[in-house]
Amino acid sequence: MEESAFLALADAELVRLEGALEQLQETGTANWDYEEKPGGILELEFADGSKIVINRHLAAREIWVAARAGGFHFKPPQQAGQPWCDSRSGETLDAVLSRCISAQAGVPQTLGSR
Repeated sequence: MEESAFLALADAELVRLEGALEQLQETGTANWDYEEKPGGILELEFADGSKIVINRHLAAREIWVAARAGGFHFKPPQQAGQPWCDSRSGETLDAVLSRCISAQAGVPQTLGSR
């Protein structure tokens, strides 16, 4: 995949994730905050000081997630409308983030899916 095509897909996914995180926070059960950082990075910080970092990795052409549960690498969808999926487990980005956010927040959190 060309660099420009990957960047367009990854940036669109990060924008979608930011909207989903904002919606999740509006439910009133979130005890965490997030910040968009330069270079295609979203950083979530929890009450206990732990973090989840979501970023695009240009060289690998993946979105990477670093959480207390480990590191996850998500491949871009093969067709429009499909989710980004973990390169090892096949889980969707939304499913992994929901699980990681829930674990670090200490309360169930479900990131809105497509």
